[in-house]
Parts: sequence; C-alpha cells; structure tokens
Amino acid sequence: MKRTVAVVVVVAGALAWGWMHLPNSLFYADGRPTRLGRKVNDLSGQLYALPLLPRMMATLETVGRTTGRTHAIPVAVASWQGERYLVSMLGEGSAWVRNVRASQGRAVLRHGRRTDVVLEEVPVPERAPILKAYVQVAPGARPHITAQPADPVEAFERIAHLYPVFRIVRA
Repeated sequence: MKRTVAVVVVVAGALAWGWMHLPNSLFYADGRPTRLGRKVNDLSGQLYALPLLPRMMATLETVGRTTGRTHAIPVAVASWQGERYLVSMLGEGSAWVRNVRASQGRAVLRHGRRTDVVLEEVPVPERAPILKAYVQVAPGARPHITAQPADPVEAFERIAHLYPVFRIVRA
C-alpha cells in the first residue's frame, strides 16, 4: 500500500511539473481548454480526487446547466483567514462558474471522499487577498492571472472583477 501511494504521488508530481513547463497555448485557447487541455483536466481530476495528494488539490463536480450531466474538473483550493475558496483562473467564461451559478451554488468537492458543498460567490471588493492566496497555491493558474504571488494586494484589487471567487461552505 505504501509503495502504491508513493508511486501515485511521484507520477502526479512528474505530470504536474511536466505540464507546467509546456507552452500554455497547448492547453488553453481563447480562455477555453483545448482537446489536450480537456484530456489533462480529466486525468488531473481523477488524481486530485485521491486522498494521497495535498488537501489543496481537489476535484469539483458540477451539474451541467444545459445537459444535466455531471462534469468534474481539477481545482486548487485556496485558504484565507480560516476559510476555503475556489477561483476561476479562466474568468467569467468558465463552464464550471456558469454551472455553479445555475445550481444556486450546489456542487461536490472530492478529495478522498465526496463532500456536498455550497459555493457562495465573494463580492468583488473582498476578492483581492483571496486571489493572492490562490496564485500562491496554484502555479498552473499563474499564466492566466496577470498579478503574481510576490505582487502587493493592490495589484490583485485591479483585476479582482475579472476572476470569480467562491467561498466553500458544507451543504
């Protein structure tokens, strides 16, 4: 069992490192995942749901607003002032953001076990410090967000309106 855990952690780390060093345009075009990006998201979503990886990695399941089908994507969970948050690195156009809004915030977070959650949207004036915390734990989001981890909170205030932020609350 310990060997299996070690292998999964090493493979997940190697994949994450490799993907982060490839051009972002291979995975996203016009703010949407490419075919390769969708495949990587599917694989990452399966890995992130495992309890072996750090708690900040999880899989978000939403119900499609038009199809009614369940969609699962990998997410990085940011912590700030004792609360946990999800951020849309692709902004307002993300399908998961539209699905969450259509379902009045209902979703499922998976990290070892399934947890029903309600995602409460954070008002724009409160987003900046959460966005800063997010880019610190989500290196894959940095190419999509113009402010960087070392930037002051004021840099995040200028872009906060571009990135939806949701507080995670147990259902």
